[in-house]
Amino acid sequence: MQKKFIVKKCDMCGALIKVINDCNCACGFECCGDKMRTLEPNSVEAAVEKHIPTYEVKDGKIFVKVNHVMEEEHYIEWITIFYGDREVTTYFKPGDEPVAHCKYVPGSVIYAYCNKHGLWKKEVE
Repeated sequence: MQKKFIVKKCDMCGALIKVINDCNCACGFECCGDKMRTLEPNSVEAAVEKHIPTYEVKDGKIFVKVNHVMEEEHYIEWITIFYGDREVTTYFKPGDEPVAHCKYVPGSVIYAYCNKHGLWKKEVE
């Protein structure tokens, strides 16, 4: 079973952290003198740009793509796929094609992060 995927962001500088085990106290993680905000993944498109990852299953693998611009100021920074008890993350730069792949496991969960519009999620059937 997949652990909860927790990503926190500093609203001042834009720093992101992936939390492996979150604390249960009220101290929180800080950056630039303020507490970092926990990102909640979006799953409904509301913009012209597409953010929700799409996928195709072929020959026992899952191929993930985000149909999104990859410009200097606006792009997909990374895709993370959780499958079984594993995860794989692929990082991108402007100009790259935002695609990733791994072994197909029903019930996998895909996350994509847009530098302007945040975290997006798609569950695999």
